[in-house]
Parts: sequence; C-alpha cells; structure tokens
Amino acid sequence: MPLVQITLARGRSPEQLAALGEEVTAAVTRAVGAPAENVRVVVTECEPELWFVGGESLSALRASGRR
Repeated sequence: MPLVQITLARGRSPEQLAALGEEVTAAVTRAVGAPAENVRVVVTECEPELWFVGGESLSALRASGRR
C-alpha cells in the first residue's frame, strides 16, 4: 500500500489539490503497478509565513514579487 506525502505552501484551489491527488495516484500506479485503490496520497498545507526559502518566508518573497 504505497503512501505518498506532499507538503505545499497553502494557496492552491480545491480543484488543483484534487488534480494533484489524481495525477500522483496515476503515477504511482504506472511506476510500481499498485492498484489505484491501494495508493494513499496525503497533502499537508503549510502557511506561507512558516515556509522559508534562503532564510526568508515565502509570504515575504511573494509580497516582494520574488516568488
């Protein structure tokens, strides 16, 4: 029973998250032959203020236009 864990900065729509789950499930099915009903995908969203790139928060980078 494959388990894929994904961490993203918050900000995607429910439709985007659903598409991610579907695509990752399909990729795991193709790659390892696991039946889709056995694939688990867990998406954890993190607030941009708590996601750091090069020591700066993603919220600060977005505000400055650099992300």
